[in-house]
Amino acid sequence: MNNPPTDFPTREKLPHIPPDWVKPGSLFFVTICCTPRGRNQLCVPTTAMVIFESVEFRQQRSDWHVTLLVLMPDHLHMLVAFRQEQDMVKVVTNWKSLLARKGGIHWQRDFFDHRLRNDESWEQKADYIRLNPVRAGLIADPQDWKFAWQPEEGGPGRSALPETPPC
Repeated sequence: MNNPPTDFPTREKLPHIPPDWVKPGSLFFVTICCTPRGRNQLCVPTTAMVIFESVEFRQQRSDWHVTLLVLMPDHLHMLVAFRQEQDMVKVVTNWKSLLARKGGIHWQRDFFDHRLRNDESWEQKADYIRLNPVRAGLIADPQDWKFAWQPEEGGPGRSALPETPPC
């Protein structure tokens, strides 16, 4: 019987520093996952409210500009731009730390980011994000998902949260 290998590759830390040629205010598609995967930590009305309030606060403080945030049971997706002088890693890490304390969320280390390039439409990426709960079988129509946040014209906004979690 063969012994299984013990020298598995280790997960490397992802680089999050945009190159100098990336324009200020570029839009990023960011995914942040919880641990353990599969456990609903985010689609709980009280937790979602903490997340949405923190997004609004940071939006008003100009830490970032979130265009769309969609919560899933064990991860979230957002379209976000950072000020040029802001360090994306520091902003996201501090936000995750706050949410861990205030919301009791257990995050995976790190996060995934992808800068939207000129040929990528933010509307297409937003539609992809909005369809995530549909693809997961949680709802039939993306407009029915209450765990989404978008700024409204003239100020911040949030979806009305349900009394009981659907996921």
